[in-house]
Amino acid sequence: MLSTGTAAQSPSADEAKDERFDCMALAELETPETPRAWLERSLWANHCYTFQARAVRIGSDGVRSLALSHDVVEGVEREVARFLDGPPVVFERRGRIGRLSWSEDDSTPPASPAGVAEHLEGLYRLQLSGEERLANRNALRLDIEPLDGLRYGHRFWLDTATGLPLKQILLDEQGRVVETFQITQLHQPRLYQGSIDLDRHRPPPDDPWHPTWLPEGFMPKPVKTRSPRQGDDIGHRVYSDGLATLSLFVEPVTGTDQLIPGLHRLGVSHAAVRHRELGGQLRQVVVMGELPPGVLIRVADSVEWQDVASGDDTSP
Repeated sequence: MLSTGTAAQSPSADEAKDERFDCMALAELETPETPRAWLERSLWANHCYTFQARAVRIGSDGVRSLALSHDVVEGVEREVARFLDGPPVVFERRGRIGRLSWSEDDSTPPASPAGVAEHLEGLYRLQLSGEERLANRNALRLDIEPLDGLRYGHRFWLDTATGLPLKQILLDEQGRVVETFQITQLHQPRLYQGSIDLDRHRPPPDDPWHPTWLPEGFMPKPVKTRSPRQGDDIGHRVYSDGLATLSLFVEPVTGTDQLIPGLHRLGVSHAAVRHRELGGQLRQVVVMGELPPGVLIRVADSVEWQDVASGDDTSP
């Protein structure tokens, strides 16, 4: 059984020191027996299995089909999702296994997914709910119910042979289905014959602004958020509890190319927009994510500005 609490059984214990994880360790593990063990196995499987698949996504914008692929090249993952109908949209991600938070001093943030599974157990109720057959494969249903009203619930159907998620349902705070994602064909998933790199340690940024309130369990993710399309005046940070994620943008209000303050719906996500006096200047604060709208608004209203040099809070 996969366990994050026992160093001899956890695939992350020694690998975190070496900054790599040997995917072949998954082949030697026994079948998980607990909800947490299944969750952790699934998170590792997402990194270690190479595959191609067809899937459908059902959301507020209707039904769309996708072609998916996941490869590992010299220890670095590459994921591609292509929408096969509607606008020709392609999403691509390249990267390494992430960490839960920034590195401060000599601390060593645990690598995902082992640290994520342990962290989520204090925020969600995990429960196994029987087996079904999906995409011509046997699947085990894992229910993930939030312990508060500050995040959405999830249902995962995990392939019993690999741990890969074959179906995912997102549920809002009233238990209504927001989005369904289901693999319809999974082509020959293969365990990567090698090791995957862990992300490097990243020191925290020295942003003058920060949210003074976040839902319990949300931490700043150590991800690169700067892009060529964003100027130096646009600040962007990502926060996550390991399952739910929100993005926070702060930028000066200049010209007419600004969002209207209020709450906006973006597919299955919402965006809370505020124009606030921060750091002696009117700035636009945008908080986006698949979270209850009230949570996004509260985060946006909590942002404060602090002069890094003096340590003085210049927020009104």
